[in-house]
Amino acid sequence: MKKFVCILLAALLAIVSVMPVAATTSHFYTYSMNEWNIPVPSPDAYYVSDFILGEHLGIGHFRNPRDLNVFQNYLYLADTENNRIVILEFHADGTFDLVDVVYSVNLHGEVSTFFHPNGIFVSDWDANRGEIWIADTFNNRILHTDADWNVITVIDRSKLELSALEDNQAFLPRKVTVDFSGRIFVQATGVNRGLMEFDRSGYFAGYMGAPDVVVSAWERIWRMLSTREQRERGWLFVPVEYNNVSIDQEGFLLVTTTSIDVEPVRRLNAMGSDIMIRNGFTYPVGDTWWGTGGHISGASTLVDATGLPNDTFVVFDSNRGRLFKYDSQGNMLYAWGGPGHREGFFMQPSALDSMGFTLFALDAGTGAITRFELTEFGRLINDALAMYQRGQYEEAYYKWQEILRMNGNFGHAYFGIARALLRRGYYREAMNYFRLRNDQQNFGRAFGFYRRIWMEENFWMFVLVVGVLIIVPPVVKTVIKVRREIRAS
Repeated sequence: MKKFVCILLAALLAIVSVMPVAATTSHFYTYSMNEWNIPVPSPDAYYVSDFILGEHLGIGHFRNPRDLNVFQNYLYLADTENNRIVILEFHADGTFDLVDVVYSVNLHGEVSTFFHPNGIFVSDWDANRGEIWIADTFNNRILHTDADWNVITVIDRSKLELSALEDNQAFLPRKVTVDFSGRIFVQATGVNRGLMEFDRSGYFAGYMGAPDVVVSAWERIWRMLSTREQRERGWLFVPVEYNNVSIDQEGFLLVTTTSIDVEPVRRLNAMGSDIMIRNGFTYPVGDTWWGTGGHISGASTLVDATGLPNDTFVVFDSNRGRLFKYDSQGNMLYAWGGPGHREGFFMQPSALDSMGFTLFALDAGTGAITRFELTEFGRLINDALAMYQRGQYEEAYYKWQEILRMNGNFGHAYFGIARALLRRGYYREAMNYFRLRNDQQNFGRAFGFYRRIWMEENFWMFVLVVGVLIIVPPVVKTVIKVRREIRAS
């Protein structure tokens, strides 16, 4: 008996030792959401491939870095309190080099230094590819330079209309981005009328994409019942202020705001209208429920967003140091990270950008850039989404099945399988997976298709039953009548 127990324990130890650890463990507190919007543990979809500090580069500690921007295989960092721009080059083998550290620009033949640069953008559009825009905040200007740091245009208060800012309000640009047509969009401190828009020459063209004013029912009643003097002494209902702006793969603007009264991340088209698709169980807001612990409370505070090549996007939460990834329909795929000093965690998130599917997250508190790469689990999810977009529904179906084998709690896999089955015409099977996902709307849609197909295939039975109900009773009645007449005769 003792020998048998020893053999059994040895066998169990051997099985455990060969189990795939990546599919069952998480190093970065990764989780997804189930159908009741409750977090469930998940394998890591991203892992930390680099933790970059200024000391490692031999240029001293990054001090309160506030922005970064990816251009091709280069990363530009706004090292704010060091008053400099740092440029890194990343190679295909995963290595990287320091390219340059820039403290000033050539302004019409004179050296002009930075003073707390908070934002940087390098254009990837053909019309002005490689040109650079810097939000030089405490110099109250936007600098537009060529690749050699020669100034092309300076945007300052002289380029603004008198009504653009209040009389004594300083022009404090913090973030800047440029679209494919050369329009310049600026997020500035104290501006709550949306993004400031400038034309190619740097002249103010107006505001765009202002968030809606949110007024509660009680506030509306108070204003109706109050006197004119009370209303004048009362508070003003004004739009909230954006805190960041970036541009996605298709040229749409991604903007974030710290307010929880409006959508904290929006996707703006050229007219300033929000075209973000929000078909998930909840809107893209970061955490959907939260508690209080470690002096952290309240909703997520989104500080940046970046679009990825497959129409997914990632948002960065500065309140709890987490990253949230959503698909093109606004469904949350997974979240990871948290507050702390460990790799993959953050103290004061400030910016986020992507190079393909590689993510670069900037922490102003620790002065570090964290590079995230996809794990096998993350690549499978990307592959499944890409296959569905290309119309390869059968291949997507098998990818989602493989994902479920790695994580049976990944609710979006059930949704993915159901969508693939729906597209392939397997409506009854799709209904089962939508039921598992508790997706009543799409279950009803699949049921409608299934009902129509069933009616088409079984219409003859309906006709037969109706025919029997119409023909049989008169025939039976006639037969009975004839039999009675025969008996009577």
